[in-house]
Amino acid sequence: MRIDQAGWAGGCEHLHSPNFDDRAAGPIELLVIHNISLPPDEFGGEGVQQLFTNTLDRRAHPYYQTIPEGRVSSHFYIRRDGHLIQFVSCLQRAWHAGLSSWQGKTRCNDFAVGIELEGSDNVPFTDAQYAALHELTLALRMALPIRGIAGHSHIAPVRKTDPGPFFDWQRYLAPLALK
Repeated sequence: MRIDQAGWAGGCEHLHSPNFDDRAAGPIELLVIHNISLPPDEFGGEGVQQLFTNTLDRRAHPYYQTIPEGRVSSHFYIRRDGHLIQFVSCLQRAWHAGLSSWQGKTRCNDFAVGIELEGSDNVPFTDAQYAALHELTLALRMALPIRGIAGHSHIAPVRKTDPGPFFDWQRYLAPLALK
């Protein structure tokens, strides 16, 4: 996998989100790992893709009516089977981190790439997701000056818990140190 000069990954599905804008000046230096499922703890549906593309029918499930109005997105989404979808160019600012801070810098969306894993705080992630996440991380590190990786819970600890207790940080990070 490669990230091209326009910030798009090759070898994955592209589903363009309108929920992005231009980044502030400065390097793109952080990867933020999230988890998401819509409805919560239900996998395989189209809710996440619809949320990120502003096409979610809030009448389709009672939970959808509790989601605050607003526009959100992420750069990438990795399904349970490892299928990778990109919504926003890495060179643009996707709206995934919200109020956040990393190493004294606020507004992490300005300098981060967001990667959503289909999952929740209640179940382990799949082998296919770890494989896709490793491949994507290596490609992003080749294309961008990434110097840190954090969970959403690390950059917004009062508000967020993801990627959650079942995300195996050692499994994810150990092979990356060798590359």
